[in-house]
Amino acid sequence: MSTHYKLETLNVNVYYGPKKVLTEVTVGIREKAITAFIGPSGCGKSTFLRLFNRMNDYIDGFRKEGDVLIDGKDIYNNRTRVEELRKDVGMVFQKPNPFPKTIFENVVYGLRIQGIKSRRALREAAERALKRAALWDEVKDDLKKSALALSGGQQQRLCIARALAVEPSIILMDEPASALDPISTAKIEELMYELKNDYTIVIVTHNMQQAGRVSDMTAFFYLGELVEYDNTKTMFTNPKDERTQNYITGRFG
Repeated sequence: MSTHYKLETLNVNVYYGPKKVLTEVTVGIREKAITAFIGPSGCGKSTFLRLFNRMNDYIDGFRKEGDVLIDGKDIYNNRTRVEELRKDVGMVFQKPNPFPKTIFENVVYGLRIQGIKSRRALREAAERALKRAALWDEVKDDLKKSALALSGGQQQRLCIARALAVEPSIILMDEPASALDPISTAKIEELMYELKNDYTIVIVTHNMQQAGRVSDMTAFFYLGELVEYDNTKTMFTNPKDERTQNYITGRFG
C-alpha cells in the first residue's frame, strides 16, 4: 500500500446484482491535482467516482471487491464513519441541486448538520466558501434570496460553495458543467483550476476538450475496464492503447 497517493484503488470489481460494472481497477490519484475520468456512457466512470464517497452504497445490489483507500486507509472497513468520510469528500453533481432555501442557508447547510450554531462562525464560513467558489461578488447583497432564483451556472457554483463550506480535502465532480452554457462552463473550469491548489479534484466528463483543458491526469474507461491512465498531455497526444486513440479521435463514443 503506497501512501503517496491521496486516493487509491487496488483490484476493484463492482457489481450491481449479477451485472459486473467495473473490472480489476487499480489506480493511484495524486493530491492537489485534477484527475479526469473519460469514456463512453455506461463505461463505469461515475460508478468508480462514487466509490470514493460511498454513494454507491445506496444502490440496490451494489457489491464491491478490492480496496478503496484514501490517505492509505480503507474507507470500506467497518470502522469508517460514512458521515465523516463525506465531510472530507465533497460531491458536485451533474445538475445543480440547490435546496429550496436562501443562498446563505444552502452554503451553511452542512455546518448546521454538524451542530455549528454561532451566527458569526456560519457567516464567516459562508463568505469564505462563496469567495472560493467565485460567487461572493455576485450574491453578497442577496444572501437572503432563494437559491432557486440564481442562474444555472450560479447554482452550480453555489453547490460547489456548499461542498467547500465543510472544509473537505477532496472534491468529486460528476459532469459538473454538462447542463451549463459555454460561459458558465468556462467559469466552472477556471474555478477548478484555482481550487486544485488546495483540494484534490476528480472529475467525470463526457467533454474531451474539457478534460484536455483542466486535468493533470486522465483515466480512460471502456466497458468497465480502466484502459489507460496517464498524464493528460501524453494521453491526448500519444495514447498507448488503440481504444484510447479511437475514443479520443472520435471514432466511437
